[in-house]
Amino acid sequence: MKLNMVDVVGQYKKIQPDVDAAIHKVLESGQFILGKDVADLESAVASYLGVKYALGCASGTDALQIAMMALGVGPGDEVISTPFTFVATAETIGIVGAKPVYVDIDPRTFTIDPTRIEEAITPRTKAIIPVHLYGQAADMDPIVDIARRHGLWVIEDSAQAMGASYKGAKVCGIGHVGCISFFPSKNLGCFGDGGMIVTNDQALADRMKMIAAHGSKERYYHEVLGVNSRLDTLQAAILGVKIRYLDQWNAARRKAAARYTELLKGLPVTPPFVDDRCIHIFHQYTLRVPRRDDLAAFLKEKGIPHGVYYPVPLHLQKAFAMSGGKNGDFPVTEKATEEVISLPMHSELTEENLSFITGAIRDFYR
Repeated sequence: MKLNMVDVVGQYKKIQPDVDAAIHKVLESGQFILGKDVADLESAVASYLGVKYALGCASGTDALQIAMMALGVGPGDEVISTPFTFVATAETIGIVGAKPVYVDIDPRTFTIDPTRIEEAITPRTKAIIPVHLYGQAADMDPIVDIARRHGLWVIEDSAQAMGASYKGAKVCGIGHVGCISFFPSKNLGCFGDGGMIVTNDQALADRMKMIAAHGSKERYYHEVLGVNSRLDTLQAAILGVKIRYLDQWNAARRKAAARYTELLKGLPVTPPFVDDRCIHIFHQYTLRVPRRDDLAAFLKEKGIPHGVYYPVPLHLQKAFAMSGGKNGDFPVTEKATEEVISLPMHSELTEENLSFITGAIRDFYR
């Protein structure tokens, strides 16, 4: 059986005529940079998320960096986030000259534990970056309340959560800034790199737009140091087609996740926690399992793709050695890195796929 961790080709084939038409329209226009499709997508994303402003950029990583630059995060500042996430979250904190300060995670949701945030705040703290991991929203109400009381910015890392919601509100629009990735494997992915930054603050939106364009509002006049980070028109055109299917695809993922959980009942594995206050959109279907590495090797033998997101927490990464992180600093995170394994998850999974994958896991534990 041919299985894919993410079936970007199968998804494309179902909407191929519309995607191809959108691509050819851009090719014929010659407007490859900042063409009309970019503005159209920005409007569509803002409308979908219920925010006032959306700005296309070159990647989710750039979105985080630009947001911090616009908020004035820099040398001497500290930014609180989680050690259990993709490196871009902390990498961009370091790139702007600030220091990442980690807070351990909730063992059920894998997102930052709000009850531990205040003890990490110092006079140098400038912002909090909660990560909506695997498609599960972080517990935003206490995070926003803590930020308000301490005068901190909240930057939502929503790279894995386009379409997820928290208490009826789409993530990205709950904090001051939301950062989105359109990497091809994401629930809403383009055919290359792409990202978006969203906010409800007009002044902040204008500043982020300027920073993303070499610090310029008017060509050849540069007011601040900026970067070159644009969402190209071809990717925007593709995303403009795909966003119309996003809710349908997320519903298919949720259905597949529920079926996974049903088929895995009775096994010594812990399925993803689903917070009933949230809509989880299952960017990943991530289990906690005993003998994780042995199971991974077994699945590989069976030709079943899988992933470990993430095997090394950020406080133990070589790139952040200057922070002095050591084993035992964040025990909940460290335990998760030893137990998590993600199964194939996408909108094209069939009952046959799900039965085969879970049957193999059952065989392993039998």
